[in-house]
Amino acid sequence: MGRLTDKYTLITGGTSGIGLATAQAFIAEGARVAVTGRNPDTLAEAERILGDKAWVIPTDAGDISSQKALAESLTARWPRLDAVFLNAGDVTHAPLEVWQEEAWDRLMNINLKGPFFLIQALLPLLNNPSSVILCGSVSARIGLPTSSACAASKAALLSLART
Repeated sequence: MGRLTDKYTLITGGTSGIGLATAQAFIAEGARVAVTGRNPDTLAEAERILGDKAWVIPTDAGDISSQKALAESLTARWPRLDAVFLNAGDVTHAPLEVWQEEAWDRLMNINLKGPFFLIQALLPLLNNPSSVILCGSVSARIGLPTSSACAASKAALLSLART
């Protein structure tokens, strides 16, 4: 029996990298896991790797209607959420002078606006107690070359986590 037996967990950006590894660790500890992603290839690969141990849900972390639909799907299928790992993110690095408004908006939607409104939509489903984990970046605290937009979004996410 694992530490997360019968715990309901959501991992955004859970179809590759840190998110997929977290899903595997949560499953090994007995959790019921839902993972999200938007890339068809990584969604299929996550389904292959995780099998029937996880619910793989196509979701765009930067689209508010997609985030609300995710919350509705979870509410319809699960009685609660015990842990949420908001890991989906855009880590685009580019010099300040080349950023265009559309790319800036997309990055902010994925890294800040999406998580904010997903948390809001999940509030009725969150168990008491529950954990909400926001994946930040060292760039929120220290200056890194070409990280202006990403650093700004992650600093805002860090501030959100404090409130």
